[in-house]
Amino acid sequence: MTTRLRATPLQSTAGPTLDPGDWAEIRALGHRMLDDMIDHIATIRARPVWQPIPDVVRAQFREGLPRQPSELEDVYRVFSNCIAPYATGNVHPGFMGWVHGGGSAVGMLAEMLAAGLNANLGGRDHMPIEVERQIVAWTREMFGFPAGASGIFVTGTSMANLMAVVVARRSALGRDVRQHGLGEEGARLTVYTSKAAHGCISKAMDIAGFGSDALRCIAIDQAHRIDVAALRAQIARDRESGLRPFLVVASAGTVDVGAIDDLAALAALCREEQLWFHVDGAFGALGILSDVLAPRLAGIEQADSIALDFHKWGQVPYDAGFLLVRDGERHRDAFAAPAAYLQRETRGLAAGSVWPCDLGPDLSRGFRALKTWFTLKTFGTEKLGAVITRCCALASYLEARVLAEPRLELLAPVNLNIVCFRYRADDANTVNGEIVIDIQESGVAAPSTTVLDGRLAIRAAIVNHRTDICDIDALVEAVLACGARRAADVMEIESPPLAT
Repeated sequence: MTTRLRATPLQSTAGPTLDPGDWAEIRALGHRMLDDMIDHIATIRARPVWQPIPDVVRAQFREGLPRQPSELEDVYRVFSNCIAPYATGNVHPGFMGWVHGGGSAVGMLAEMLAAGLNANLGGRDHMPIEVERQIVAWTREMFGFPAGASGIFVTGTSMANLMAVVVARRSALGRDVRQHGLGEEGARLTVYTSKAAHGCISKAMDIAGFGSDALRCIAIDQAHRIDVAALRAQIARDRESGLRPFLVVASAGTVDVGAIDDLAALAALCREEQLWFHVDGAFGALGILSDVLAPRLAGIEQADSIALDFHKWGQVPYDAGFLLVRDGERHRDAFAAPAAYLQRETRGLAAGSVWPCDLGPDLSRGFRALKTWFTLKTFGTEKLGAVITRCCALASYLEARVLAEPRLELLAPVNLNIVCFRYRADDANTVNGEIVIDIQESGVAAPSTTVLDGRLAIRAAIVNHRTDICDIDALVEAVLACGARRAADVMEIESPPLAT
């Protein structure tokens, strides 16, 4: 027996709503929130880059599901006291640990406007999608792609790289792959990238059904770029073994040291071998906006697809990843899935095809394009390019400081904006690991670590437009001070005092 819910007769009087009872009250609090966040950004240098979360603060976020309402002002007080002070810190000019953009007040305001519109950019005919289409056109122009190229906003380059693998897979295997899976032919497909490539490439192979064993990680040269001769030889060996090479993933800014593969040579090789040429340009691709860096990206205009993040060197608030595909038809063929509830019309709200949901897995999508549009319109590509150039100049300054200091050692060439170095000491890996944590906890700066040829490096990635020479100097001085203390601790452990 089925129990049916009884309908409660509705009255014409106002029912439950989430709108405020007093618009003037929420307006006043909203203005205060906005002022506080602008102050937060404007005075960011006065605060620690990062600080550990106290147990008492963390405990406040272990409470049960809230059943009853709370006053918005009380909720905001918790944010102000317990969330904002313990954020990642990438807004701060001293944050150099990972390739995180610093955002901007302009982008923050645009994010607020996008939230107010609450637009779903999966499809249909409304102006927010036209804004995204304009960003697609601008990105095509940046990279010299043809008019038929397509693009779409995603969470980040990890997702964009996965989607590029899916598009390349559909291109290699035809439409049947979407219905029947990889099959025997798909099991023969192989993909190539360098040993310095981001780990999301291996993850993409896993998710796309190939398995990570189908990924060939090619050796790198002294500049940490993929060895093109070794790549060519591996492709030949795989063909001789009955495998089917179909995709090369180049790096424009490797995760460890910021190296850019020889994109022109890779483009030529892919044309010769009839392979899909994809560029993982998470942060480095936007170097195309810098007159100084653009020549290093020669060949990127020949790519079949490019993945990048506007939320890194583009300084757009998180998240704003992007995938650009040269052949828009192939892009659509990989993802478009007609359904009755997605019926397209020539007029009305259901007009405006092609929809973004035809270009990716998401039907529900936020208005990421607006903060990117505001950023590009407000600052212009020349100023953004100048910021990118400045980041690399600061990296060169840090490199010079490291080379001039006998207690420090440079561990990799400085290609763009990433400097890998360490403090010279016995048991250097342990000492430098402790140095990085000490500096993070001090709040002075936030470097990170990586491992190069078995040696743990202090890694400084300069991405924030607010970072200046004084921040580089503060990092170096902190490394020297912490290094001296930690090296002394190691010596004391290794040479305990003699018993009397």
